[in-house]
Amino acid sequence: TPAMLYQYYETQRALLSPFSEFASATSKLYNHPLSPFAHGPMAQRLSAGFDLMHRLAKEYEKPAFEITSAEVDGVQVAVQEQVAIEKPFCRLLRFKRFSDETDGIVDLKNDPPVLVVAPLSGHHSTLLRDTVKTLLRDHKVYITDWVDARMVPKDAGAFTLDDYVATIQTFMRHIGVESLHVISVCQPTVPVLAAVSLMAARGEATPRSLVMMGGPIDSRESPTAVNNLATEKPIGWFGQNLIHIVPANYPGRGRRVYPGFLQHMGFIAMNPERHMMSHWDFYQDLVKGDLD
Repeated sequence: TPAMLYQYYETQRALLSPFSEFASATSKLYNHPLSPFAHGPMAQRLSAGFDLMHRLAKEYEKPAFEITSAEVDGVQVAVQEQVAIEKPFCRLLRFKRFSDETDGIVDLKNDPPVLVVAPLSGHHSTLLRDTVKTLLRDHKVYITDWVDARMVPKDAGAFTLDDYVATIQTFMRHIGVESLHVISVCQPTVPVLAAVSLMAARGEATPRSLVMMGGPIDSRESPTAVNNLATEKPIGWFGQNLIHIVPANYPGRGRRVYPGFLQHMGFIAMNPERHMMSHWDFYQDLVKGDLD
């Protein structure tokens, strides 16, 4: 039932946690240079197998951006991550650049701002770390840092498509729309297009450019397995099968969400062979000692 699936998943994850740590420790036992077990004929394969088991069962924490510097006109400048606006479901992050040179400060101030709208889905905006780093060469960079919905208390209310559009508009107005460039990546292309279109319809200023990358603007064109599923099933089917209740061990207990683990399973189901090959290649690289 929707009320129990998330709870079952959490229980399974809790049960696997000690096995994951055991696998990690055993992997080190077979690859640490000071361990007597590391010099056996099968040591490398055993270590790789246990490491793969550890990675499949472990809980992945949200990674940090860790952007502390950027290259601007051939010079390294310091970068500080700041929270420009904090909302229950999203933080607007700014990566502020600093220079000791007077000319450098003027150049940085004159650079145009860009808002990167990351996907609101089963992963984190830090996937766009390299995009942010590259944009920092010529721009004042802002990014949407979405909060995991299971961490948002239920009394913060729902987060609907209307809320999504309004949030993007708030962020754009805060930065200053007249000089702003907006880049939306994947899922947010539709709400960002809606946000800009509604501002234009009201006679408001709109961004200088809007880049929409890899998003389904007209989902009738080039349909994929996802599009086909969406048209084959009624909307109620998705509500019954994909929406589940956040269990009691999270601040968002009782909130109805589309869980990240289901999204992940959906991605795998579209290309199971590729995912299996990735794990096999990872294992083979570990056996060869190719840690990169």
